[in-house]
Order: sequence, then structure tokens, then C-alpha cells
Amino acid sequence: MSLTHLIHVYGYIAILVGCFLEGETVLVLGGVAAAQGYLVLPGVMAAAFIGSLSGDQLFFHLGRRYGPDVVARKPRLRKANARLQDWIGRHENLLVLSFRFLYGLRSAAPFVFGASPIRRARFTLLNAAGAAVWAVTVGYGGYVAGHVLATILSRFAHYEWLFLLVIAAAAAGIWLLTRYRS
Repeated sequence: MSLTHLIHVYGYIAILVGCFLEGETVLVLGGVAAAQGYLVLPGVMAAAFIGSLSGDQLFFHLGRRYGPDVVARKPRLRKANARLQDWIGRHENLLVLSFRFLYGLRSAAPFVFGASPIRRARFTLLNAAGAAVWAVTVGYGGYVAGHVLATILSRFAHYEWLFLLVIAAAAAGIWLLTRYRS
């Protein structure tokens, strides 16, 4: 079973699951795979949109259910939460539309929004719009990067699989390092 076969069979599912959990690295790699002809760019973007939207909605509902209890049990969080909720109240639309573009906030923001007074329907609508813009822009960025990579790799065609593996390992390493630090 080759790497190409695995990408063809499981690529969209991997993008959906990866974007459900985190996103950027997986979506960029999906765009690169589309540029290389292993996947189709609209399918990559659709899988990223569905995964991102689903994950954010889940964490929003977890925040709605458990957020107030978490804040009540942690005295340090109460003061910070009051300031944060005030900020959310003043910039609600902009924050919901853009949180996935702000590095380090993508995982925590939906939970925080769930603990805020924002209405579910409003969050869902804004979250869907933000997820669509994010999936298209980041997916297309990966696609463009994939074409640049293809130009470079054409000079080293015998080592294409090695370069893709190194890029995937580096991306996974960066992701793990940022998760460890946070």
C-alpha cells in the first residue's frame, strides 16, 4: 500500500478529522496534496469546512454546558473571564468570525464563546461563515504552496515522497510543540 493510495482513500477523512481537532497544518497539507493531484481542492475545502465547523460547534456546546462551572471553581479565571466576556460583548461578531485565524485561540475560543451570553443561532451562523472563509483561504494557500513545492520537487523527482514525508513530519512536530507549550 503506497502513500499515494492512502492519500486517495483516506485523505478527505484525515482532513475532516484533523480540522475537527485543530486544523491549519492538516488543511495546508490537504491543499498541497490537491496541488499534486492526489485530492481535489473543493473536496479538501469541504472536508476542512465540515471538520472545523463541527469541532467548533461541539466545543461551543461544551462551553455552554460546563463553562460556568469551570469558571466558578477557579478564582483566577473569574477575574479574567469577566474582562473577556466584556470584550466578547463589545466585539462579538468580529471575534466569532476571526478567532480561527488568530494563532493559539482556535481550540479555546469556541468553549469561551459557549460560556458567554452569545445566542446559539448567532454563533452557528457566524461560525459557519468564518469556517467557510478559513477553509477556502487556508486551503487555497496550501494549494499554491503545493504548486511551488512541485516546481522545486520537479528537480528532485526521485525524492518526492521523502520531501512530502519531511514536510508532514515537520508540520506535525511544530503542531506538537505548540500543543505542548500551551
